[in-house]
Amino acid sequence: MVDGNTATRPAPALLPALGAMTALQALVALALFAPGVVAPRAHIEVWQLSMFSCAVFAVGIPASFWGGGLIARLGSMRIASLCAAAIVAGMALASLGSSVALLAAGLCLGLAMGPETPASAALLSRLVTAERRAFVFSVRQTGNQIGAVSGSLALPAIAIAFGPAWCYAAVGVCALLAIAVFEWLRPAYAGKVAPPPKLDLRARLALVTADRRIAMLALASMPFSAMQVSLNTVFVTLGTRALGLSHIEAGMALACAQAGGLVGRLGWGYVAMRLDASRTVLVVIGLGMAFCAALLGLDGASLGRAWQFAVAALFGLTASGWNGVFIAEIARLAPQDRIGETTGAVLTASYAGLLAAPAVVSIFDGVSGLGAAFFALACLALCGTVALIWGGHDKAGT
Repeated sequence: MVDGNTATRPAPALLPALGAMTALQALVALALFAPGVVAPRAHIEVWQLSMFSCAVFAVGIPASFWGGGLIARLGSMRIASLCAAAIVAGMALASLGSSVALLAAGLCLGLAMGPETPASAALLSRLVTAERRAFVFSVRQTGNQIGAVSGSLALPAIAIAFGPAWCYAAVGVCALLAIAVFEWLRPAYAGKVAPPPKLDLRARLALVTADRRIAMLALASMPFSAMQVSLNTVFVTLGTRALGLSHIEAGMALACAQAGGLVGRLGWGYVAMRLDASRTVLVVIGLGMAFCAALLGLDGASLGRAWQFAVAALFGLTASGWNGVFIAEIARLAPQDRIGETTGAVLTASYAGLLAAPAVVSIFDGVSGLGAAFFALACLALCGTVALIWGGHDKAGT
């Protein structure tokens, strides 16, 4: 098997690679959630968490954009090891406790967050048939929920029992174990093949703009990502401010949304695999998240508790469930010798949506409230869905 972007290979097992790449995403999510989860015990302020997040994306965006060439040279498993090493460094810095250390930790974690999805796409796309691609990529994307749930359950208990530094140490130990596994698997998924020629900035942008279908995927991913991060970060506040929920009820509603997201990542991938229509599935998802955000933003308080929880679950099903089908569609449309580079370039747009979302929400919240902010996100998601429709239709074999 040649990991990277080559045309010929034997066929090594899919499951070890899928397990490794799912674990990598879970590890990245666990590290990214760690400061926020231990914040009350570590006395980390909101502005420090915002600074940390901005640092992650400031590095993660260019790391994703330029990481494809490195993937082609080193292979996805070696990139996975380097991502895990960046997590070890980030957790060591975060454990120091100062604002400067937390900023440096965010910069390190950006080096892990940026390349991990392109590396996974480059590897898994070579191991799976076209018919199963959407489902396999959706399974891989459940790593985000696995890491988030694991961190939410385990890290607070560790922080209370032993202190915040031990939380970071636990994540670092997990990363060290992951490096050992990645390096053990690497020979089976690596080969001595000359990497493709380097791509300059214009050539990398051309990977996105040359194909209208890929360009519209990139465009749609910006509001989709903004919707997802807003659901994860401010939904509880929306519940207490605009939906008439208590703090505990709002947390339970968010839990319903997260459960919906986990089901969605698997369910949408299965549907896309069965129907062989990934783009159509993405259109349905876009319409669903726009409807849920608009309903909750404009008239969510009038819904009964049961309906609020049901809409929250549907919101998570769509706004947190689209990623796997999205990555699979990129891998389907990308030049087969440039899957890693194309994925990284498209994800740059996705990460820009993540970076812009807090500003958009803050502006609308200051002017008209969080309900108006979610309605604005719904309108943007609807525009992204229109872009997907305009960008083309599923074509078997393309």
